[in-house]
Amino acid sequence: MKTFAGLAIACFIVASAGAWAQSAAPAAGMCDSLKHLALPQTTITLAESRDASPFLPEGANATITPKTAFCRVAGVIDPEIRFEVWMPPNWNGKFNGVGNGGLAGSISYAAMNAALGRNYATASTDTGHQGGNGSWALGRPELLVDFASRAIHVMTVDAKLIVQAYYGQEPKYSYFTGCSGGGGQALSEAQRYPLDYKGIVAGAAANYVTRMWPGELWPAWFTHKSPANIIPPEKLPVISAAAIAACDANDGVKDGIIQDPRSCRFDPAAIQCKGADAPDCLTAGQVESVRAIHGGLKDPATGRQFWPGFEPGSESLWGGHIASAFGTPLAYFKYFYLGDSGWNWQAFDMTDPKNMQLMYDADAKLRSVLDSTDPDIGSFKSAGGKMIMYHGWADSFIAPRNSIAYYESVVALQGGEKPAQDFLRLFMAPAMAHCGGGNGPNTFDALAALEIWVEKGQAPASITASHASADGKVDRTRPLCPYPQVERYKGTGDINDAANFYCSK
Repeated sequence: MKTFAGLAIACFIVASAGAWAQSAAPAAGMCDSLKHLALPQTTITLAESRDASPFLPEGANATITPKTAFCRVAGVIDPEIRFEVWMPPNWNGKFNGVGNGGLAGSISYAAMNAALGRNYATASTDTGHQGGNGSWALGRPELLVDFASRAIHVMTVDAKLIVQAYYGQEPKYSYFTGCSGGGGQALSEAQRYPLDYKGIVAGAAANYVTRMWPGELWPAWFTHKSPANIIPPEKLPVISAAAIAACDANDGVKDGIIQDPRSCRFDPAAIQCKGADAPDCLTAGQVESVRAIHGGLKDPATGRQFWPGFEPGSESLWGGHIASAFGTPLAYFKYFYLGDSGWNWQAFDMTDPKNMQLMYDADAKLRSVLDSTDPDIGSFKSAGGKMIMYHGWADSFIAPRNSIAYYESVVALQGGEKPAQDFLRLFMAPAMAHCGGGNGPNTFDALAALEIWVEKGQAPASITASHASADGKVDRTRPLCPYPQVERYKGTGDINDAANFYCSK
């Protein structure tokens, strides 16, 4: 892919430099002319100037109201990678590639619009297929490669050339931002294509999917293996409240938040019913389910952890994972590995050593294509790249400990925290859910912190996060600290004010 990127740039410069040279302020009609731009293995399907009025892009599930007028370019990269590039009139000189969630299958228009509002030129791709149920992978292994890594790279190459054609200059800085599936794409870029971006934000990274997807199936499978194990959704807040009550004060501040759930020793048996089943207690089977979900998926023969569990305090958010099987793990088994669209998840005993071996075999076969777990991102560092990772401790989709494990693998390869933190910092957000939301401070601007780090050389010593009440008013701020530091209360002042906390190990 790196050879292709170089070829694309070379071909563009030779074939188009004279035709598209211009000032940073595009001439009238320049956007429409981009439909004639020749790029390797790419067909430009649309080039149009748009005002800021609402519109419904093809494949979008909601109307988009652009933050500003913009030049919209769409295209297809062989074989089937659809992408769009949006360019504002008051360009900040930078490029922001944005990631996808889940199994992708559509362009991330909302994320593009957010970048457009910051006057970035921006791009997104559907990663080479349409629709997110995974059936597109049957008999098409090349589409798995596009989905997992190639599509973001070739989108980035083409987008930069389109930006250069439109503004007459290449972006001064290029940033990639993504969470969940987009966080996995972010790590893939740093590992496979370290020259694509100078700065990367990787949130709740789905970078170890050959372990994660079976691990995501585990809560639903365990709770449905017997009617006695099913946890009614109305009991989830009861479990969460009990866990928080047991561990809230571990950090020295009683604030309704578990700062680091790894220190929590909550046992769900503490709220087991003394007699008959009741709304405010758990049956023996439900206690067993909570323990299994906290513990994560383990090898039944050896007890080794295959994938971490969800953390104490996150229970109120488990509904989507225990009501039924989550769709993405089903796609992994049905279409990516087994090639059996009729595969029955409830008949697949996840405590059977033979089935565990199947999961190991799938991991071994597909990890080089689907995973982005390589800790060797020295080339990204050598190129001056900086990365911010973040993860919410109450995430009920991707186990938070996965981000810690990847960060620590980079630290080990770099020879210690200091050389690693020269270019990589991880921020764990207490009580934050998947990519945002939750009871803890969950709104923060990682891209702004990254810009300061890349452009001014000032590494983030903390990032201020806020939480808003139901009426939208900010009711709490806290510093997010670079792992392994955590926020510490100074001992005086409002516990809802970030100014009264500091970062320390």
